[in-house]
Amino acid sequence: MSNFEEHEQQYTAPYAQQPVKRKSAFPQALLGGVLGSALTIGAMQLPFINHTSNDGGTVTTTNSKDYNLSKTSANSSFADTIDKISPAIVGVINMQKASSNPFSPSQSTEEETGTGSGVIYQAADNVSYIVTNNHVVEGASDIKVQLSTGKQYDAELIGTDALTDIAVLKVKGNLHITPVPFGDSSSIRTGDTVYAIGNPLGLDFANSVTEGIVSAKERTMDVSTSAGTSSVKAIQTDAAINPGNSGGALLNTKGQLIGINSMKISSTEVEGIGFAIPANDVKTIIKQIVKNGKVIRPYMGLALTSADSIPTQYLQEMGISSNKGVIVAQTDDYAGKVFNEGDLITKVDNQAVASDSELKSYIYQNKKSGDTVKFTIVRGGHTKDVELMLRSTKDQTN
Repeated sequence: MSNFEEHEQQYTAPYAQQPVKRKSAFPQALLGGVLGSALTIGAMQLPFINHTSNDGGTVTTTNSKDYNLSKTSANSSFADTIDKISPAIVGVINMQKASSNPFSPSQSTEEETGTGSGVIYQAADNVSYIVTNNHVVEGASDIKVQLSTGKQYDAELIGTDALTDIAVLKVKGNLHITPVPFGDSSSIRTGDTVYAIGNPLGLDFANSVTEGIVSAKERTMDVSTSAGTSSVKAIQTDAAINPGNSGGALLNTKGQLIGINSMKISSTEVEGIGFAIPANDVKTIIKQIVKNGKVIRPYMGLALTSADSIPTQYLQEMGISSNKGVIVAQTDDYAGKVFNEGDLITKVDNQAVASDSELKSYIYQNKKSGDTVKFTIVRGGHTKDVELMLRSTKDQTN
């Protein structure tokens, strides 16, 4: 079984990460329950992007006329849409070197160590770009892409981001395949019908389709990756997602991509709990990977939690009279020169923020490392403005 298949099967519950070492002002019993997903600020959500157009950096965001997805008739069904979209769902084969002679590593051959799925999101100028999961291609010496026709192509790895579990591949040649159009993942609702397409258990079951619903629009959990523990925001679905589905498409009823299938909870007592990376986040990560080969994130050095998630009793103990805003739970040494644990952030650059996710989204969509951000905070019953210069995640260790 491949490493990424194990990744899918062994995810069971959130992990806790506590890289911020300053003492917290929070009651200890509460601290353990609220910090899990907030400590690695910048580990997920949306990084800063440069909006300059780059080859492979854009996705199809409107329904292609080739799909005619809006056309309905008594004789049409979603099966017609699947027929048109499924060619853009490909198999991704992870090839790794295996030495036949342990005393002579140079005498090595490549062998298939596992397969996953991928989605063609752009095709132009005899080049097709594919998005998949990082754990599908991790450790590969070579990567091959297999179409639904069975034909295989060599793929070039453009870049990866282990923390968001996204990778981008490039295949040369005109594949004559229309890319999958991206939908707006923020517009989905719990209970919406969705379809997962991929290659469960390998290429023998290529382009399998399963149906389910959006079980939850957004779940945040800590997941262990090769780059450390990552706070992942994902769509929860009960559509069957099995090993090999990783990197495949989660579609809405319009045939639009709303997520990249990434993981599931696999346990004898659990059924139908799978997760997909939201398409809006995927779109942003793709731009960074194509531009830089990796994702560079602005970093605050703050562990944050929404005030409305804290019981009123604890807020009162902390001297906070409002449950509107974002509480600073912990800081690193640098951010601790500006913030105190227990500060209530009410505005960022004069824009009101009601939750930690809203604050992070603003930072990652509008700021980059080196920018200075103004925060309006309430401390000791008094309102004041403070400024913090954002660092880069690549400089965290400094």
